[in-house]
Amino acid sequence: MRKGLAVGGAGAIGAGLLANGLSLPAFAEESSNSLTKGDVAILRLLAAVEIIESDLWQQYNELGGIQDSEVQGGSGSAPYVAGLLVLDGEMFQYIRDNTEDEFSHMNFLNAYLASKGVDPVNLARFRTLPSSQATG
Repeated sequence: MRKGLAVGGAGAIGAGLLANGLSLPAFAEESSNSLTKGDVAILRLLAAVEIIESDLWQQYNELGGIQDSEVQGGSGSAPYVAGLLVLDGEMFQYIRDNTEDEFSHMNFLNAYLASKGVDPVNLARFRTLPSSQATG
């Protein structure tokens, strides 16, 4: 009970400070159209994570996703896809769709940053290996 009162009391005090106009630098003002340094840092971190995720999903798609013109990918691996089909008959579609989603997230976050005058995240300088060229 004491713990709940302490947490509740701290939340009430924090809400009271914010209601009385205390400005926290990590948060943008509601009427402002600009991003704070904290906003930019969080968005850039998320964009970097999405770049890494898109790379991992692209590799997964190269092995077992649907190979089409909408998502970058390789030629697929027939034995790998056969194994996936044992697990789930729609797994190749799931992989392809998630890959496309990750690229969409990455592009959205970078486009948003650019629209706010912030350099988009680009991890190309860390890329040392090309995607797999394996045929099976």
